[in-house]
Amino acid sequence: MTVRVAEAFAPGRINLIGEHTDYNDGLALAFATTAGVSVRARRLSGARVEARAHDLGEEYSFDAHETGGATGWRAYLHGAYAELRTLGYEPPPASIDISSQLPIGSGMASSAALTLALCMALVELSGDPALPSLALARLAQTVEQVWAGAQTGLLDQLASLHGADGQAVLIDFRELTLERMPLRLDGSTLVTLASGEVHTNSASGYNSRRAECTEAAHRMGVESLRDALIQDLHMLPDTLAARARHVISENGRVLAAARALRDGDLTLLGRLLDLTHASLRDDYEVSTPAVERTVDALKAAGAIGARLIGGGFGGSVIALMPQGTVAPAGATVISAGTGAHLLG
Repeated sequence: MTVRVAEAFAPGRINLIGEHTDYNDGLALAFATTAGVSVRARRLSGARVEARAHDLGEEYSFDAHETGGATGWRAYLHGAYAELRTLGYEPPPASIDISSQLPIGSGMASSAALTLALCMALVELSGDPALPSLALARLAQTVEQVWAGAQTGLLDQLASLHGADGQAVLIDFRELTLERMPLRLDGSTLVTLASGEVHTNSASGYNSRRAECTEAAHRMGVESLRDALIQDLHMLPDTLAARARHVISENGRVLAAARALRDGDLTLLGRLLDLTHASLRDDYEVSTPAVERTVDALKAAGAIGARLIGGGFGGSVIALMPQGTVAPAGATVISAGTGAHLLG
């Protein structure tokens, strides 16, 4: 039966800990947010796609088979149509309404949420069987890499797809296994605070950091930095050694954070957040003065731990605030929500 209207929702994600590990076959501990991106797609006759990004107040129209050089949110539309066709789907011309609750460039995976919601709605609209979650995650990753120019891993997509209310997801990116665990904070809260600098993976140093990790692994003679050892960093020049040191130590911090959550040890969890931020700042060099001011403001307000989230070079900071403290003005309390799904 022909589907005339399809609606989908994909949440953003917060990476509690485990930054820049996904494309190094590493580990991360993340959760889906309650806010996200909604897409409503309605079939149209003819060959045109007519799209509206309501939060931006922008419109765009193109031929469904056009593969022109669009940028920004428009590139994701072209990419979704083109990449779905490579998988044998034939997404029809449609009127597409996009509504987002996620601030762009905040480090909360708004682009991944857009891509997932868009692909889910278009598959439903085509009347074909839904994609399995891993295939959908990889499809959305390809759209980001090929059409938006950001060489992302699978963190954003997997966390968005596999989120559950009140739970975090421990992800092993080598084995592609996921373990859910309660996000128990015992009266403390997680908050985010924008740094005032917009983060964009494709326009920042994100791609160069990924290339540096690949080069470091090659020089160390390992398949990925997941296999690298701290004691072998002497084999690398200083910059590559710093990048590798972050990845290796971050994987250890992820496992320690998972234990801290299981044990209810929020003091340790906060300490691990601080250590991750120091590593991102000093070894991975993805912080900025605006991000540092934001971390300092949260720590001054009583945060147990605080760190930048996302790829870096701007975006937001996450902090663990103990019960009874007041976060700075502009901070948003966040909690774990459900994963991406069709509406209706």
